[in-house]
Amino acid sequence: MLKIATITSAVPSTGILPVSNRKTSRLFRASPDVFPQFLLKEMEKIEDPFARKLVSRIEMLPVELSVSKNRVMTSCVKPIVHDKGSPLVLLHGFDSSCLEWRYTLPLLEQAGFEAWAIDILGWGFSNLETLPLCNVESKRDHLYQFWKSYINRPMLLVGPSLGASAAVDFAINHPEAVDKLILINASVYAKGTGNLSTLPRSVAFAGVSLLKSLPLRFYATNMGFTNLPFATCLEWTCIARLHCLLPWWEEATVDFMRSGGYDVSSQIDQVLKKTLIIYGENDRIVDSKLAVRLHCELPNAIIRQIPNCGHVPHVENPDVVANLITDFVSHKIH
Repeated sequence: MLKIATITSAVPSTGILPVSNRKTSRLFRASPDVFPQFLLKEMEKIEDPFARKLVSRIEMLPVELSVSKNRVMTSCVKPIVHDKGSPLVLLHGFDSSCLEWRYTLPLLEQAGFEAWAIDILGWGFSNLETLPLCNVESKRDHLYQFWKSYINRPMLLVGPSLGASAAVDFAINHPEAVDKLILINASVYAKGTGNLSTLPRSVAFAGVSLLKSLPLRFYATNMGFTNLPFATCLEWTCIARLHCLLPWWEEATVDFMRSGGYDVSSQIDQVLKKTLIIYGENDRIVDSKLAVRLHCELPNAIIRQIPNCGHVPHVENPDVVANLITDFVSHKIH
């Protein structure tokens, strides 16, 4: 019988707190060289000190794409710890940004990891004025060129939600760049974007415009977590949609949607890298049974469940996620 270990650590101090109970830092050093002025004004409204801190660390690094020959100024958070071992590279979920890692990244750095948080091409805060293609091939090429330019040694690749599909796709196509995989509430069984890929452009743009609306984003945020207080849900919604305000966001999202998206389900058994699967017990977005299925199909994987946790454990239970990653890398769990 399959046995799945569960993690029973207490809810972390950096976890779900009402916004009114958080002390807001007066310092906000987001660079006008990185963000346009209108976005800086929106960021100034954020009270969450962890989000404010991570925003102030976001930088732009140039990445030359081999697929389209575009040069993309790529938003990322560079490591403050440098180590000779395999660096952690933190991706994010569908239509999100590196701000997903605002709670867990500092804990990983405290644990001694060299950790990068990178925005996937087409999402996050990268400058896409040149409007590069944002299909799967371009996203893969962008990550590879970033890795080749700035990391260039096997990495511990972390993919939450749809970022798990990006991680699986990357590991299959560039195994030399990956040491191990860590997949969190992995969305790897969706058949791409399905019928959305056949929508006329005008209809697709109308749908994408709705996607960034505050009510829909609020609903999605609430679905992603367990028992989230209203004030916290509202602020986390605002943080999660900041990148949607950039002028190229709609074009990039429509391009990804109409390209067909990720479809890696038939390739999972080709992933030979050792993999840690983490999933929240109360995920209302990706059925927890799919985590068990993924564990069965991956040739070299272990699985850990986080009780009373939703779709985004690295936001909801950062202490637990950081400890699991640390133990996995140090071979304390196997």
